[in-house]
Amino acid sequence: MRSCLTAVLIGVSIGAVAGQKPEPKLTPAEQKIAWAENTIQKDPNKFQAYNQLALALVRKVRETSNPDYYAQAEEAVNKSLHLAPGNFEAQKVQVSILLGRQEYAQALEQARALNRKAPDDLLAYGYIAEAAIGLGDYDEAEKAAQWMLDLRPGNMPGLIEGASLRKLYGDVDGALDFLNQAYQQTPPSEVEAAAWLLTEMADLQVAAGRVEVAEKLVDQALAAFPGYYRALEGMARVQTARREYAAAAETLRERNRSFPTLRSLYQLAQALDRAGRSAEASAAYTDFESQARPRIESADNANRELVFYYAQHAHQPAEALRIARLEVRRRHDVLTLDAYAWALYVHGEYAEAQAQIGKALAVGIRDSELSDHAGRITSVRSQESEARSQK
Repeated sequence: MRSCLTAVLIGVSIGAVAGQKPEPKLTPAEQKIAWAENTIQKDPNKFQAYNQLALALVRKVRETSNPDYYAQAEEAVNKSLHLAPGNFEAQKVQVSILLGRQEYAQALEQARALNRKAPDDLLAYGYIAEAAIGLGDYDEAEKAAQWMLDLRPGNMPGLIEGASLRKLYGDVDGALDFLNQAYQQTPPSEVEAAAWLLTEMADLQVAAGRVEVAEKLVDQALAAFPGYYRALEGMARVQTARREYAAAAETLRERNRSFPTLRSLYQLAQALDRAGRSAEASAAYTDFESQARPRIESADNANRELVFYYAQHAHQPAEALRIARLEVRRRHDVLTLDAYAWALYVHGEYAEAQAQIGKALAVGIRDSELSDHAGRITSVRSQESEARSQK
């Protein structure tokens, strides 16, 4: 989940435009929140300031993983729309909030409407691309990302969306090239955006088997934005790649001290399990399950993780398949298809499992877990075929 980096990158110069010297102890989002609130205090009827406040609050979610800021951002957007009904910038922030909450279908619908109103608006294409990627509509995402790069070659949001697609298509080096170009354009003051890009590059290096390079990138991310939760998650992935499971568990404990997500709770349980700390892992899985189940029906869920939990740890294949089918009706991205295939596999529906994992692999993604699933599904199908031939 990128939490709408596209929206973040539009506001990188708000402080400079305001002509105010930012407080050195404030994060980039906090600086922009302070500027917007100061502007509102001086002129409460200035709708543009509420748009800037809303966007800054969306950025604060990215900095902290605290989703409560989305509600505050909504309040600011509603105030802007009350002062200036239908204003375009407020509508764009509304889409960024939907994307952050993973409400991809609604975000895509609204982003298309924005695109129809302003066909040359760069970020409307970015919202379409991000929502379409979330839903698994990669053709539409690719067209939108290409429009971004055609409209303004080398623009940061376009590079981000292009990198996401290149990663999905298995072009790791191409994705790294785009991310590096975006990183080179990132202003020094935008420490969270820089740390995000470095962490994304680190994940790609892990996927390519270049773990030492990945570790250096994560170290850079943590130096740029100390304590950054995404970088800590990235470090845990580096440690996992090295089979340093106990270290990964401790890194994830550190990450989860502040606003843990459902996914980070599951990652901690996995790390503890791999480290052989069975009692702690069991408690962590139970904690994850108790928090994830109430959100099964919501857009911002951890259903993929729940599928694997029920398939591999709770040994409830029927429940794994029920949740997987529910999620695949919402979206058909690569990772959702992988989870669906695995749920079918553990439920004994091998033919359909092979069909679904085939759809996921056809995109081209390089992912060790997905490849392992594909190998095991193919193996059991081969065994079935061999058994039939011997009859």
